[in-house]
Amino acid sequence: MSDLWEHTDRTICTHPGWSTLRGWASIVSSFTALFRSSQSLQFLLTEVSVSVNGDTGWVTVDENLLGDQGGTTVAAVNVFTRQRDGWRLVLHHGSAVHASRP
Repeated sequence: MSDLWEHTDRTICTHPGWSTLRGWASIVSSFTALFRSSQSLQFLLTEVSVSVNGDTGWVTVDENLLGDQGGTTVAAVNVFTRQRDGWRLVLHHGSAVHASRP
């Protein structure tokens, strides 16, 4: 996870139901807590779409989470920037998908 993210104060992450986290230190702390949880999590990715325009790329994806407590779907947007050492994630926004869609 660390290799994927840009390690700066401009990075932004919004987990479903959380306040927006700003900066690498806050983001890495959140993922450390999630991954250290005793709950078993499995991610099944669907509806993946990738777009690139110059040095900016974005990925939209449905993250289907399967775990000890059942399952849920999170619709996510991830924004990347091309840097000297490769593509780095600068923004992740996840929003819970409810069973009934319009």
